[in-house]
Amino acid sequence: MARSQETVGKKEKEKKKAKQRQDKQERKEERKQNSGKGKSLEDMMAYIDENGNISSTPPDPSRKKEINVEDIQLGPGRQLPEEPAELIRRGVVKFFNESKGYGFIIDQQTQDSVFVHINQLTEPIKEKDKVTFEVERGQKGPSAVNVKKEVKG
Repeated sequence: MARSQETVGKKEKEKKKAKQRQDKQERKEERKQNSGKGKSLEDMMAYIDENGNISSTPPDPSRKKEINVEDIQLGPGRQLPEEPAELIRRGVVKFFNESKGYGFIIDQQTQDSVFVHINQLTEPIKEKDKVTFEVERGQKGPSAVNVKKEVKG
């Protein structure tokens, strides 16, 4: 007597595929029923109000604002150069290792920790010294340059 060529695994796969086909057909029918055919142009229209939010009602013409074309800015804004007085900061040396050649300064204005390298010193410093410095963007964050001991006056 010959055995059937179908195994349990094959039967399960066929049942699974049939179920997927049926689910797909049901979803297709549901999409056909819920399709937006027949909507009027007015129903599909969207408006933008004076604050830039999408709305279903047309904007009020009395709230219309005139915008000068030259005032429209594309891309990042231009940064104005800071005044030299704002560039010079004051701080206290939090940590400095002379053998390794680096340390950190606590900025009095922002209370941020700023990295300082020995090459940026104009004179030797040590911990708890009050210093003046300028901040520059380094590879890993703010970095102090032109570091000088603060003159006591």
